[in-house]
Amino acid sequence: MEQIPQDGVVIAAGTVRGTQSFVHTLSECWRRPSLTALEVLWRWAYGVPALLLLRYEGLKILQATPLDYAALKSMTVVDPLGSAHTLAKALALLVPQVMRVALWLAPLLVVAWVVVSAVGRTVVLRRADVQLHARVGTLIVLQAVRVVALLGSFAVWFWCMERVAEWTVTGPIALGGEPNLVGYFALVIVATLGLFTLWAVVSWALSVAPLVAMLRGLGVVGSLAAAFRLGPLKSKLVEINLVMGIVKIALIVLAMVFSATPLPFESVTTPEFLFWWWVGVTVLYFLGSDFFHVARQVAYLQLWRAYED
Repeated sequence: MEQIPQDGVVIAAGTVRGTQSFVHTLSECWRRPSLTALEVLWRWAYGVPALLLLRYEGLKILQATPLDYAALKSMTVVDPLGSAHTLAKALALLVPQVMRVALWLAPLLVVAWVVVSAVGRTVVLRRADVQLHARVGTLIVLQAVRVVALLGSFAVWFWCMERVAEWTVTGPIALGGEPNLVGYFALVIVATLGLFTLWAVVSWALSVAPLVAMLRGLGVVGSLAAAFRLGPLKSKLVEINLVMGIVKIALIVLAMVFSATPLPFESVTTPEFLFWWWVGVTVLYFLGSDFFHVARQVAYLQLWRAYED
């Protein structure tokens, strides 16, 4: 016989069903807009200054670099090899200056993100459930661990892109053949989606550990150990994490579709309209992404409460 607790998570025959209660979780988060508002507040409190700083440093680099803007503007998909050669020349000038700035700017942005995200996550989760413990220091360390793992996944992705380029572009050219651009883009898409899905499957423990720390009042080691020893609940959390990965892909696809919507009417649209249209689509994408981030955390929390009960 089915039973629906007050938090809306369905329990059937003593088993918590992961995604069957997710629609209820989404509706509950929709009825509590303060959760999404707090998520947007702390993310944008970091993101806006970070983007302004990146813009400032980027403009300084561009002003100090003698780029061939005429060649860059004349690039076309009809001549992919010529465009690639033009980009390679531009990158040869830009990369050394970008690396000099990145040596101090990247660590600064990462440290700021770790601190701000730990504080913001604490505020949002305690708003969702006032019984949670405030473990800001623990969340800072856990967030740092997750960032290191995420950066490692990007390094793996970049290595895969290099190998794909070697197999389909640079290798055939070195042998005097033609590059296989269709194969290159096909493998890039497959590898990117595969690694994205793999990250969604294996990163669930790093996402759950901060919540475990706040639920049980644990430290870094204890929360990580508990996150990997969740018993039957683990499969439900992995299920939700995988669904959220699919939702992220869907949001990206929708953003791309809406960004391309005005292009058939390019002859009657102005650059200013296109700029503000793309700004609006970007803002809506980030709002949707923030909402689903909140929904995932609330779903984790509800599953945990229902499973313990």
